[in-house]
Amino acid sequence: MELSVIIVSFNVKEYLKNCLSSVKAASELLDCEIIVVDNNSQDGSVEMLNKDFSGIKLISNHINSGFSAANNMGIKISRGQFILLLNPDTLVEQDTFLRCVEFMKLHPDAGAVGIKMINGEGRYLPESKRAFPSPLTAFFKTSGISSLFPQSGLLNKYYLPQIDIMRTSLTEVISGAFMFIRREAITKSGLLDEDFFMYGEDIDLSYRLLQTGYLNYYFPEASIIHFKGKCTSRDNFKDILFFYRAMRIYVLKRSSEGLYKPFTILIMSAIYLREFLALFNRGFRLIFIR
Repeated sequence: MELSVIIVSFNVKEYLKNCLSSVKAASELLDCEIIVVDNNSQDGSVEMLNKDFSGIKLISNHINSGFSAANNMGIKISRGQFILLLNPDTLVEQDTFLRCVEFMKLHPDAGAVGIKMINGEGRYLPESKRAFPSPLTAFFKTSGISSLFPQSGLLNKYYLPQIDIMRTSLTEVISGAFMFIRREAITKSGLLDEDFFMYGEDIDLSYRLLQTGYLNYYFPEASIIHFKGKCTSRDNFKDILFFYRAMRIYVLKRSSEGLYKPFTILIMSAIYLREFLALFNRGFRLIFIR
């Protein structure tokens, strides 16, 4: 089997339905299986899947096990030569999967590939290609300096502005919204780290894939629509807590390495401060604006 598409879903029934319709059309060109892991949705998602998509493999969890753990469940039962981790709030083009499979076959050094993502209004999403959040890169981003100099390869390195959005290039971080992985690569790197309940797991896995000796690519000749924020939103207390917890986990995992070691305490303090401000801002808007 060429491809296993794994979709983790939680209370996004209509987006999931549309996503699966596009996935089924794209998978007709390949030997492909579709695996949906539902994290205890309460919106009728499982009933819709059983009624309208009987041909898929469904894992129906009785708890919300988190994004990483649910994806790992899907990977463990998958059979494809390649594995795609796909968000349910996406739409794929009919040739998206075929283009990615052909790219991976032509680039045996590729551990994972990400593609061009656009939002529902047709605008390019900069997280289609990203650098690792080194201490300096993270400082420029969290301080807001990067937004003042969006074309600077130094001050806005996180989004790699020096790379043309239409040019196939090496990248560091592959977005978890569409992460096309070679099975041999993830076998060497290990599965997603389940300490990351939500957020940050794609950065961590991208890092570990590179550590195995494979390369990560940005491949804009294939694209998807990503209705960003429909699966998760950093506009509620729970997601804010998950996001900043993921940042702390990532920093602590890298804290023994050369770049991070001298700055660990400073970075962790900054993360706690940002978390406090985000929670305060959310509370203020909830009380006085909404």
